[in-house]
Amino acid sequence: MVVVRRLLVVLLALVVGGSTARGAEALWQAGVARAVITPEQNLWMAGYGGRTHPAEGKLHDLWVKALALQDAGGRRVVVVSTDLLGIPQSIYENTVKSLKGKFGLDRADIMLHSSHTHCGPVLRGALYDVYPLDDAQRKLIEEYSARLEQTIVQTVGKALEDLKPARLEAAEGTTDFAVNRRNNLEPEVPRLREENALKGPVDHTVPVLAVRSPEGSLRAVVFGYACHNTTLSFYQWCGDYAGFAQLDLEKRHPQAIAMFFMGCGADQNPLPRRTVELCEKYGGMLAEAVDRVLSGKMRELKPEIRTAVEMVTLRLGDPPSREELQKIAAGNDYRARWAKRLLGELKAGNELRRTYPYPVQAWKLDDQLWIALGGEVVVDYALGFKKLFGERTWVAGYANDVMAYIPSLRVLEEDVPPRASSRWGYEGNTSMVVYGLPAHRWADDIEQRITDAARRLVEEVTR
Repeated sequence: MVVVRRLLVVLLALVVGGSTARGAEALWQAGVARAVITPEQNLWMAGYGGRTHPAEGKLHDLWVKALALQDAGGRRVVVVSTDLLGIPQSIYENTVKSLKGKFGLDRADIMLHSSHTHCGPVLRGALYDVYPLDDAQRKLIEEYSARLEQTIVQTVGKALEDLKPARLEAAEGTTDFAVNRRNNLEPEVPRLREENALKGPVDHTVPVLAVRSPEGSLRAVVFGYACHNTTLSFYQWCGDYAGFAQLDLEKRHPQAIAMFFMGCGADQNPLPRRTVELCEKYGGMLAEAVDRVLSGKMRELKPEIRTAVEMVTLRLGDPPSREELQKIAAGNDYRARWAKRLLGELKAGNELRRTYPYPVQAWKLDDQLWIALGGEVVVDYALGFKKLFGERTWVAGYANDVMAYIPSLRVLEEDVPPRASSRWGYEGNTSMVVYGLPAHRWADDIEQRITDAARRLVEEVTR
């Protein structure tokens, strides 16, 4: 009888111990970290071509934040959010290389987000034609960009060091301050709102990823929204509505880090705008939408993640002729600086680039699909991919490398001169000059190439 009892105790211990071990294996590992990236010097601010001088101070700090995740199989990934207009190609490539060398992370396992605030700094090699930058300012921008790269890598390292058991949950909310700027005149938006007469496609979804301790306390929340961060246009560093939303959520949840990613909001604006009060209001609306999701029923995600990435070759449209560049170069604005630079390249015997390596990325966290696209992506991609891949699909724009606007075929066709509307033309035809690319538009197959790549990647992560 004693022997039987002892055997039962041993068996019970094995069962309980095995169950506990399996329970531990069934949890995610998550780590978080953050660092201030507010420029210490008054650099030029990125986003608005009409600015005439560098920054004059800050409304609140800019941040880089990192979330490291490890699934039950030991696969590690990192999500990085930044209060920046966009991460340019050089910073993306340098960061990917450093994270591979230091931590063994592959490109597919690194997702870099920029909030697209228009109250952040100009970065290396991006928008250099837009502003009359002298050598001293270029030097400051180069030095800040190098420090930024180091800070991103260090912050990711701290997040990886912070890995501990966690549970992940996903759900979606909504908020409605985003307005399609191609279809609605800004002065008319208040009236159109009252009349419920706003036009054009929008995506008011608020994706929410909650990272909780095994006991249920919130450690981090990653959330998105498809709308330009263009409420403010002054000369102070600020994260715009996304910055206020993160501050609001961290005030509501003092032990948690809040991280924002931009959806496909290239043709969406927060309207009306231009005041700090409106910016705080929109940030509060977004934070409230996230908080409603956090307090409601969310889907728990099993600790399984698959990742894939592809650098898609996108073709540029016809290059400007030498005669066209000479005519534009006679002016005295950013287009003239663009034309003079391209003429200099031609004079040096260099060919103008005709393609661009474009990042398309797919993650699958249990049953949650997350697609990340580079550039300023119009809303058609999010709406189309949700139909294509299912409602449990999140689509981020402004991810990894922001090199230009990314129009859909619809927008490209609308923006062919002569245009039916004076509001059309920027996303699909004239914005590439701002980013310095040697064309006025992308080739007409841009949407097809991106969609085909997304299909391949989704098939890979769901196989």
